[in-house]
Parts: sequence; structure tokens; C-alpha cells
Amino acid sequence: MTSTPTLHHLVLAGIALAAGLLLAFLSRGLLRWLAKHAKRTSWSGDDIIVDALRSVVPWAAIAGGLAGTATALPLAKTVRSNVYQTLLVWLIVVATVSAARVVSDLVRAITQSRSGVAGSATIFVNITRVLVLALGFLVVLQTLGISIAPLLTALGVGGLAVALALQDTLANLFAGVHILASKTVQPGDYIRLSSGEEGYVVDINWRQTTVRQLSNNLVVIPNGQLAQTNMTNYTRPEQELTVLVQVGVGYDSDLEHVERVTMDVIAEVMTEVAGAVPDHEPAIRFHTFGESSIDFTVILGVGEVSDQYRIKHEFIKRLHRRYHDEGIGIPYPTRTVTLQQGAVVIPQQRSGDGTAPVPSLTD
Repeated sequence: MTSTPTLHHLVLAGIALAAGLLLAFLSRGLLRWLAKHAKRTSWSGDDIIVDALRSVVPWAAIAGGLAGTATALPLAKTVRSNVYQTLLVWLIVVATVSAARVVSDLVRAITQSRSGVAGSATIFVNITRVLVLALGFLVVLQTLGISIAPLLTALGVGGLAVALALQDTLANLFAGVHILASKTVQPGDYIRLSSGEEGYVVDINWRQTTVRQLSNNLVVIPNGQLAQTNMTNYTRPEQELTVLVQVGVGYDSDLEHVERVTMDVIAEVMTEVAGAVPDHEPAIRFHTFGESSIDFTVILGVGEVSDQYRIKHEFIKRLHRRYHDEGIGIPYPTRTVTLQQGAVVIPQQRSGDGTAPVPSLTD
């Protein structure tokens, strides 16, 4: 039964509330100071933890002050119990939200550090956030005295029905988890699919993979389709790669001279053009007596796949100019036709519509 609060009760309640507010203020200042020092470290995990504590500790201090206030006042047992339960639920909600943010940020930091790029794989982030929030929700229900056993049973039966109804969505989800777990594709990789799509992987979420093409367009690929198609990853196991440039010179060219001049141009391009790999050992390989030229392949090293277009551009320009200066000919495709003395008869043909014949030619 509630009695009228006396001055003594009010003083104790005021002290408890003031103590809670003062503790919240002091803890907030202390955590702000810790956050400044945490930013100076190379590990991002301490920033995440301190940021979460800045959200939880002050509210916990305020809740403690309110609980002390309720204890000091002459409240009924039922009212006091409801106050305690409300404050406890409030703290659980605040802690759950903060924990979800901490865990998701830590997972994001881990995925970024392993992939080594700015993009993030949101599929793991979203899964961990949902799991932490669901666990907090179950704890709140248990705190309120609501049995979660029937809810878990209903979720099990309902989950089976949902799984049957969302087969494609779940297939994409598990395909995305498999892709990231196997490390065949990570955000930041440059990939090309057998269907022709290619570009940098921007993100892999619970349903789809987003690829940014060199033209800055985004291609959205379902994870299930990505897991089933043939794919070339130009970033793994190494980002550096070789590119092949086909060149042809005339039959009257001195191939030793051609090789020396081409190597000079290669060395110039490898040291002066951004994206080239100076330490890569270039190569020239003659391989074909063509119809009008002797063909060979030039092998160049580039830092990553998008650099190949700039390297090829500069190499072809400089090689063409150098060949011109050195008198090395790059022949046009030619064909020699020998006509024997006599008549050459072309059989009579009809036009496409079958009405007018095409005249035959005789020599």
C-alpha cells in the first residue's frame, strides 16, 4: 500500500536521481576522452567498442538513478516491481541495439580487412545484426514473463513454410554465404562472367552481387546465378597480370632489329606509363608466317586489369611512331591473284528474289 512520501523520502529520491544523472554525465565525458584516444590506434575495434559504451553506460546510470528513486519512495510493491521491470526492459533494449551495432561493425571491419578494399560484404553484417536483435527480443519477452517456448515452436513450423515459399531467395542467401566463405570472390575484385558481364564487385548482400562496370554502370547479379556460372577473377590469386598485344611486320624486315626496337619501346612504356609493372620481364615471341606479315606477340605486365587499356594505347602509339622512324614496315593485308591465259567463266547466278538472272562474265 502506498503511503504519503515524507521529506526524508523525497530527499533520498532526489539524491538517488541526482547521483544517476551525475554518473551519466561523468561517464559520458570519460568515454568521450577514451574515444579520442581510440581514434589514434590502428585497430578499428576499440573505436567501435567505445562508441557502443557511450550509448549504453549513460543510460544505465540514468536507469540506476531511477531505480534508486523508486526504492527511496514509499511505492506499492506492485508499482515498484513494474518500475523495476520497465527499467530492466529499457536497459535490455538499449544493450541489444548497441550490441547489434558493435557486432555488425566488427564484422564489417573484418570483411574489409580481409578483402583489402573500401567496399563491404553486407550479407554477414545483416545476418549478425538480425541474430543479435532477435536474441534481444526473446530476452525481453522472457523478462516480461511471456513464455517463448510456444513462440519457438511456431517459428519452427512457420520457418518450414517460409523456406518452401522462398526457395529462390534462400538459394541466393546461401549462395552468397558460400561465395564469401570460399573467398572465390570478394568486394573489390574484378570479375568477368561467361555471359559477358564484367567489372568490379561493389557489394555482396543477402540476395545479389553488385558489379560496377568500367563505364560506371551497375550490374546486379543474383547470388545463385553467380555461383553457377563460369567466372574469371582477374584479382585473385594476384592482382598483377600479363596482357598480349599482336603485332605484324613485313617479310623484308630484319627480325633482330625489329626485336631490339620493340624491346626499347616496351622498356619506355613500362617505366613511363602509370599502371605498368617495371619489374615484369617482357617478352616477344614470333609465331606465324602470315599471309602478308610475320606475326609475333608482345607480352606486357600491368598492375591491374583496368590498366591494360591505357598500356596498350600508349604502346601501340609509340611502337607505330618508332617503326616509322626506323623504317620498319607494317604491311597492309594483301593477296596475289594469278590469272591463267584463257576464259574464266563464272556460273550464271540469279538475284536474291529469283526473278532476274545475274549476267555471267567471260574473259
